[in-house]
Amino acid sequence: MGGTVDHVVIAGGGTAGWLAACTIAARSAKEVARPIAVTLVEAPDIPTIGVGEGTWPTIRSTLAAIGIAEDEFILACDASFKQGSRFDGWRNGGAGDSYLHPFTAPAGAVHRAAVAAWQAKGANTGHGFADTVTAQTAVCARDLAPRQTGMPAYAGALNYAYHLDAGKLVDLLRRHAVGKLGVTHLSARIDGVERADNDDIAALMLDNGKRLTGDLFIDCTGMRGLLIAGEMGASWIDRSDVLFNDRALASQVATAPESAIASVTVGTAHDAGWIWDIALPTRRGIGCVYSSRFCTDDAALATLCDYVARAVPGAPPPEPRLLRFESGHRDRFWVGNCLAIGLSAGFVEPLEASAIVLIELSLRALMDGFPHDRAEMAIHARRFDSLFRYRWDRIVEFLKLHYVLSDRTGAYWQAHRDSVPADLADMLALWQRNVPGPADFPMVEEIFPAASWQYVLYGMGQAVPDFAGQGPANNDPAHNDPAHNDFADDVHRRARQLAAALPTNRSYLDTLRGDRARVAQVTGSLA
Repeated sequence: MGGTVDHVVIAGGGTAGWLAACTIAARSAKEVARPIAVTLVEAPDIPTIGVGEGTWPTIRSTLAAIGIAEDEFILACDASFKQGSRFDGWRNGGAGDSYLHPFTAPAGAVHRAAVAAWQAKGANTGHGFADTVTAQTAVCARDLAPRQTGMPAYAGALNYAYHLDAGKLVDLLRRHAVGKLGVTHLSARIDGVERADNDDIAALMLDNGKRLTGDLFIDCTGMRGLLIAGEMGASWIDRSDVLFNDRALASQVATAPESAIASVTVGTAHDAGWIWDIALPTRRGIGCVYSSRFCTDDAALATLCDYVARAVPGAPPPEPRLLRFESGHRDRFWVGNCLAIGLSAGFVEPLEASAIVLIELSLRALMDGFPHDRAEMAIHARRFDSLFRYRWDRIVEFLKLHYVLSDRTGAYWQAHRDSVPADLADMLALWQRNVPGPADFPMVEEIFPAASWQYVLYGMGQAVPDFAGQGPANNDPAHNDPAHNDFADDVHRRARQLAAALPTNRSYLDTLRGDRARVAQVTGSLA
């Protein structure tokens, strides 16, 4: 059972596989005492899904850590800035039904202060929660970038992530892994798996006749889970009893060169699901997510076509791809010397861009506790499984939060209100007299911190707790005297300052491309 971990084999490419290759190679080169060889094997004829176009702010530190410059990433991936998600029509479907889940946390360090300020100055004047507690709402409304071109890479005036072309991201990661990080790339199909006496994976048998040995195998083979399920026996935990959506129609719609580029992912509710709308410099990714229990494919296509006709006037009718998926995850993510990352570990509807951030967090957990030898791998596996069972539960509950407070009518929305996970029901009961805070989410790295829950909870119309007469808590001055808290005024001043200082997304990206073109022209003339 001993033996050092010197060779990591990644089965499968795509975002998960190539991000794993880059992360393991880059971090092991700096942090592991001995060199770790990384080999990625992928079949040449299996396309990636390629619709994971939204990211979480963690992607900035991930890209920086693997050595990809921000400008290079933006240009290579046709990326734009994402500063949050806007939800249209989720509360009741009426006029003005819209709220924002921004990436920048509410002003102030105490979790009750923001809610108290909204209670005192915003809730009764028609201002939304996010409008009152962060300047990012005003910036997003104006389609502004979160940074100026002169700022240091991966830094901004506000927290941000990206929208991107998923296929081009894979190409960039592949070039970087092979060309700069020394990852070995094999183009071959996995025909079989050789097992060791201790039931570990000893080698992958490839269709070119080669035998690929390794010490740790990362399964990035997608939803089929070739290694983690097919060989190591991990089971599937179905979460469709809570999250009903199981299909999506994905399309791309070309846009005019001068068109505005939104700073947010727009999610628009419909009778049996929702529509995503993601703006890139040259196109918009628009798709319809729905439940086949409540909506036919033809009805979903009609819904998508109607949305495109309204959102992008003059655009031709979309010709989308139909994607079928199951909401769920493995019961174990690390079995023996095999770890599942990406779709092989699980998938839920892409409502809050959780797919790529789960890949990032999985790799961070692996590298933060990388096994020195095979003997300690079982301990790492138990800890990893415990952590990610927790994370999947929190993701499912957070996504469900978007549905259970809705007043929309219809069988689909009523079914959501009738199937609330027990832990979420308990939190909703507590939040009648409390606000989401650190005690509710104790992990050091929560995917969705308390601020995210506040944005959705109060955006969906949850009543604000009445702080009066409850007595002091957590030394929070806003708890005793909400009226004294004037940071709502500071937020509006900050919003005006940012509106005057920040460029539009279109201007920022056009300038970046122009600067790069001028540099290339000068470089070419000097060559």
